[in-house]
Amino acid sequence: MRIMHVITGLDTGGAEMMLSKLLSATNGGFSHVVVSLAGEGTLGPQILKLGIPVHSQHFRRAGAPNPLRALSIVRLARHFRPQIIQGWMLHGNLMASLAGVGLSPRAPVLWNVRMSLDDIAAVPRLTAAAIRVGALLSRYPAAIIYNSHIGAHQHEALGYHPGKRVVIPNGFDCQLFRPHDPSRQQARAELGISDETIVVGLIGRYDPMKDHAGFLHAAAAVARAHPTTRFLLAGSGVTGQEPKLQNLIAELGLHGRVLLLGERSDMPRINAVLDIACSSSWSEGFPNSIGEAMACGVPCVVTCVGDSDYLVGDTGLAVPARNPQALAQAICQLIEAGPAARRQLGAAARRRIESEFSLPAIARRYEELYRGYLEPPKARSIP
Repeated sequence: MRIMHVITGLDTGGAEMMLSKLLSATNGGFSHVVVSLAGEGTLGPQILKLGIPVHSQHFRRAGAPNPLRALSIVRLARHFRPQIIQGWMLHGNLMASLAGVGLSPRAPVLWNVRMSLDDIAAVPRLTAAAIRVGALLSRYPAAIIYNSHIGAHQHEALGYHPGKRVVIPNGFDCQLFRPHDPSRQQARAELGISDETIVVGLIGRYDPMKDHAGFLHAAAAVARAHPTTRFLLAGSGVTGQEPKLQNLIAELGLHGRVLLLGERSDMPRINAVLDIACSSSWSEGFPNSIGEAMACGVPCVVTCVGDSDYLVGDTGLAVPARNPQALAQAICQLIEAGPAARRQLGAAARRRIESEFSLPAIARRYEELYRGYLEPPKARSIP
């Protein structure tokens, strides 16, 4: 089966990582090609190593869209002759629909929506416009895949076709992400952290919706109650070169307590360092960083946005978004529960990922969905 994936870009992010993981977990019988509206990013080389072609369109040059690249995507589709066209994220979905125009035979176009809209007023103007265009065109794709139930409801409230909904959550590689004491000890030694120190982590790119400022305000409150606690932040843009982060750390008196690691390629080792993982986002779909931490046996504190609290279930704590005091109280609750209780919660978190969100199981759901569109109409079923 020939599947053409059209995605906004291939830098490290939740949707991009899920595409990469899905491609690595797909069984035989599928021939993939990936079209990136931007460049190869950080994940393009990994996909190429799988033997899957990546076509970078560089849709924006010098900040302005190049409409001629749209014609290139149409030509790629006619050359590859896909049996399924899978869009990823807002602009990828729209370009996937364009790629399907004029194909003979017609290929079903599927969209993949990876965001929630917990605060639509805070969404950038151009993104909000793309969401509204998507709503107008949403009756045309064969299906709209959402990675969260909340995201599906929120988009449908804005006009997305409710009859197209398919919810498939993110999947996690439980062989790659797993509890590993030797990695914990080694990584802590490299970072200058003692075995006894409690480490609270936030993994995610530097983006307003991740609310790093809210996390740091919570960290300051935690540090007042538990002065030896350290705080680890990792993700694209989360570095000492970001002046807003540095200024806030100084303002809150957190100098020497916060590690800013930037983007890392060794996330299983970084997760092994943590005693508690957090998501402070005010908007989220289905957080990869929390699922990966859970697979590593780390108890989590999340905000009640997207499907974050559904993912954690009863293995961690959930608090309102944009409430650093509540976030700090939940972190302190896990610190004060002690190491045995945290280990118990972490073990339950891993079991939940293994039973509900393993990568092989999620990949099978995509495969079944794709195969369903090549079956006779009466036999077709959507999981």
